[in-house]
Amino acid sequence: MEFPLVVGVDGSDSSLQAVDWAVGEAARHGLPLRLVYASLWERYEGALPSFSVDRPAEEVTAEHIIASCVERARLRNPEVKVSGEVLPDDAVSVLLRAGPEAFALVTGCRGRGEVAGLLLGSVSLAVAARALCPVIVVRGSDQNRQGTFGRVVVGVGDSTGGSAAVRFAVREAEARGCALKAVRAWRSPAHEHVDHPLVADDAARVHGERASTRLTDALVEAVREHPDAEVDRQPVEGPAHKVLLGASADADLIVIGALRRHGHFGPQLGRVAHALLHHSQCPVAVIPQRA
Repeated sequence: MEFPLVVGVDGSDSSLQAVDWAVGEAARHGLPLRLVYASLWERYEGALPSFSVDRPAEEVTAEHIIASCVERARLRNPEVKVSGEVLPDDAVSVLLRAGPEAFALVTGCRGRGEVAGLLLGSVSLAVAARALCPVIVVRGSDQNRQGTFGRVVVGVGDSTGGSAAVRFAVREAEARGCALKAVRAWRSPAHEHVDHPLVADDAARVHGERASTRLTDALVEAVREHPDAEVDRQPVEGPAHKVLLGASADADLIVIGALRRHGHFGPQLGRVAHALLHHSQCPVAVIPQRA
């Protein structure tokens, strides 16, 4: 049995963009699509019969939104199997509970009723920080969301070697029939050989070569499993969050790993993941991996 792609919807423009993106993703991977709307009306209003003329406004709204989103998805691609349901809980709890039986969780970058200038909605951030399955936050321009660049980017850090993030990115590039750009940021310590420019140049070359080697090592297993994958390895000097934000400009998807420490139940996102979730110019996939 294949796990579905689960999308959190709330009727906002951002969630409709997430639905559109998820339809394409489900089609690429041959997955069913499950749309969920979180509603707490039952807790406050009580469960009234569906035929009651006094049905709570929130119940009517929830059913209208989920039905509209299901119809939107079916019209976008009739071959994708789509289901929708309203679940009685808060949005974060609904999505986290769906995670263990999901191929991935998909959210928009900002929910209904949130501040218009907000860079990232609280639901998307909480789910990306805590889910134990891949989470994709759909953001960026129409070009990036619609896959016009033909490029998936994966950030390879010290903890990413042979990781779920690399494997996810290679499979995603293969499913899209596009190139994978594997990026590893590196920096020379500022205090190294400041009085000796020639020695400093040699040190920078050493750091760059070391980054290149680690990048190749991180990709060995995934490339072996997908020998036809086109992989462009790019060690780049600079802070990781700035390097990856730059790479997101001409990417269809950027993939980043997020450590999940056993027994730690709070949010677990590093600086790089935070920066991408708030500022990336393309959709961001956060892939959990055990520390």
